[in-house]
Amino acid sequence: MSAKISDDMTWEEYSRKIGLQLQKERERRKWSQERVAYDAHMSKVQYQRIEGGGYRNDPVSNPTIKSLIAIAEVLDLKITDLLAQPWPDLRSR
Repeated sequence: MSAKISDDMTWEEYSRKIGLQLQKERERRKWSQERVAYDAHMSKVQYQRIEGGGYRNDPVSNPTIKSLIAIAEVLDLKITDLLAQPWPDLRSR
């Protein structure tokens, strides 16, 4: 079971929302996952894991800030555009 980050959301759900936002922005440009990964200097598998929110039997995707900045730069977005809203309130743990 994934840890709760709010009364109605888990880390897994939040990670998947980030992945869906990445997919939407990438597809809007008609770019492949390979192109974004290459331009962001990461492996295709690493990018797929971020966009997919992790793999079925692996822990939830938790990309580094470096990876998110690289992807945002490739997609010509602000990093905040990639993060699903509302942001989790981590003070209430």
